[in-house]
Amino acid sequence: MRRLLPVTDQTATRASGAGIGGAVTEGSGGVPGTDGSGAVGEGGEAVRALGGTGADLVDREWSLDELAEAYAYPETVTGGAPVAWLRANMVSTLDGAAQHDGKSQPISTAADMRIFGTLRGLADVVVVGAETVRQEGYRPARARAEFAERREAAGQGPAPAIAVVSASLELDFSLPLFTSPLVPTLILTGAAAAPDRVATAEKAGARVVIAGDGVGVEPARAVRALADLGFTRLLTEGGPRLLGQFVAAEVLDELCLTVSPMLTAGDAQRIAGGPSVAVPHRFALVSLLEEEGFLFGRYQRT
Repeated sequence: MRRLLPVTDQTATRASGAGIGGAVTEGSGGVPGTDGSGAVGEGGEAVRALGGTGADLVDREWSLDELAEAYAYPETVTGGAPVAWLRANMVSTLDGAAQHDGKSQPISTAADMRIFGTLRGLADVVVVGAETVRQEGYRPARARAEFAERREAAGQGPAPAIAVVSASLELDFSLPLFTSPLVPTLILTGAAAAPDRVATAEKAGARVVIAGDGVGVEPARAVRALADLGFTRLLTEGGPRLLGQFVAAEVLDELCLTVSPMLTAGDAQRIAGGPSVAVPHRFALVSLLEEEGFLFGRYQRT
């Protein structure tokens, strides 16, 4: 794996070409933020000026600590109180498919799964749609020794909670997600949900959280409800319908998108579905990693 942004191979090559004490102007590929002449010293200085090191450019397997630093949640505080940050993690093929044969695994890769595990290791809670739970066979998040010290320092429990968004609560409560979670599973639903299904969920050990006045969940209320429970580092893994609702409600802060160098054709879902937004929402690319043709981007709302 190597970092393409904010550090690029092109920048490093040009910086190295300048040599010790050489000059590279911004117009010819220099480093923004240097003095007016664009002068740099060792090529590595230009790399560090962009927020990385020469090691970022080497194609190698990154440690989980390095990935955790690359994907660390931003510190967001308002009036002295932490504010929820909702990030999504999705994978898409070159032709826009978010799944193949109904699952994301066939278009993923080992590096993608390492990032998947890292994002979970950093999150307070993973928010997922009921249909994705059914299709993907969701299991409870597990505690990982590699993240134990980091989570303890952040005041987090041993593993993130799973929060299932469901209007009907038609879920299989015999699944490990409900029978043996390390942290009790949450179910986000509306105030008009069927009382017998709510009772069944609670009897199974799930914590039911009301996040809507009707049958369904209101995305903005779901984010607020989780924040009120102390969950401010939010991660959603979809599916597409749920992500589309978060996008439409303008509560998505960040998208971590893996672009898979595959073509599938067919009629697979995109990463976000549902009604179109009136005006496209602009996100800024803040980080880009690459491995074996897979691109791992972080986009944040502008």
